Amino acid sequence: MTGGQDLSGRKHQQRLGHFEREAMTQLDALMKAAIRIAGSRAEADDIVQETFLRAWKYFDSFDQGSNCRAWLFRIMFNVINNRAGRRSRLQETQLDTDETIEYQKSNVVAFDPLRQIEGREALEASELLSEEYRAVLWLVVVEEFSYKEAADILGVPIGTVMSRLHRARRDLRRILMTKRANGASN
Repeated sequence: MTGGQDLSGRKHQQRLGHFEREAMTQLDALMKAAIRIAGSRAEADDIVQETFLRAWKYFDSFDQGSNCRAWLFRIMFNVINNRAGRRSRLQETQLDTDETIEYQKSNVVAFDPLRQIEGREALEASELLSEEYRAVLWLVVVEEFSYKEAADILGVPIGTVMSRLHRARRDLRRILMTKRANGASN
């Protein structure tokens, strides 16, 4: 083995060790977010795998000392957007007509705002939101990224993040109110 090959092997091992310390520690957070955004474990597995493949490929461009978690989320949302683009651009989905009618009916039914919302109930309801709304909600509320960080990750202006978050919360409230009203009337 020549000295050059030995040096190359050591550089590779150092890069791998650094990648494992910086990037691989974010695997669980990325997987949880991908499942919530994509809606299925199989799709999330593909998204996260592609995210880490890209992260490894471009790890030399990662700015040491910066936020690796935000960098990885940015890559993941690029992967999600590219996958969505391949399947054709989808329009933002709204609550479907039946849910809207049910929501209007639920305004008549008494609603107890003091009842605690269970985490599972909110997560299930969030699955009815559009992918764009779920993404912003997940990044800001669950992962606790700042609006600016979420905007950077998603590649949108900060005002778009704020607007989507407002709409996501509004729609989530409507969904939860509809579910409660339907549960109260049953």
